[in-house]
Amino acid sequence: MKKHHILKDARWIIDLGAAPGGWSQIAARVTDSTNESIRVAAIDFLEMDAIPGVRFLQMDFLDDDAPAKLLEALGGAPDIVMSDMAAPTTGHQRTDHLRTMHLCEVAAHFAIDVLAEGGHFLAKTFQGGTERELLNLLKHNFRQVVHMKPGASRAESVEMFILAKGFKGRKSSVADSEPG
Repeated sequence: MKKHHILKDARWIIDLGAAPGGWSQIAARVTDSTNESIRVAAIDFLEMDAIPGVRFLQMDFLDDDAPAKLLEALGGAPDIVMSDMAAPTTGHQRTDHLRTMHLCEVAAHFAIDVLAEGGHFLAKTFQGGTERELLNLLKHNFRQVVHMKPGASRAESVEMFILAKGFKGRKSSVADSEPG
């Protein structure tokens, strides 16, 4: 991920599926987030130890009020939304793929709804053939979309990351642009 420089100018970060907290620690460090000036909001339904500079919400991101609570915790539009969410595995590869892809799609829609223009979205996904719709959504809303396989990932693992760089911004609807 270092070669993509997505953290270089990050000021506000949301971490979805944050436990055990590794990404949140890095996010707090690169944004100079402190408990007095929070710049990182994180969420997971699992417990996570407190991290200085990170406001953590222990709740399911799929809860209806989770997105609003995350934005409130951060206090502004994020430059980066990163998601390490994955559904608990069942051992049935197709089911596991579909469940994790659903989380990835929900995270992508959230990112498109909240990111600051020029922001980035990074998400864990599993290879398995249902990524086309997600990739089309991301390519429509971001300047560049790339797949990455982490160096620490085993060769036989289906785990991948999708990085969408350079959010183009939300399109205003015709009703928004007409004088009232």
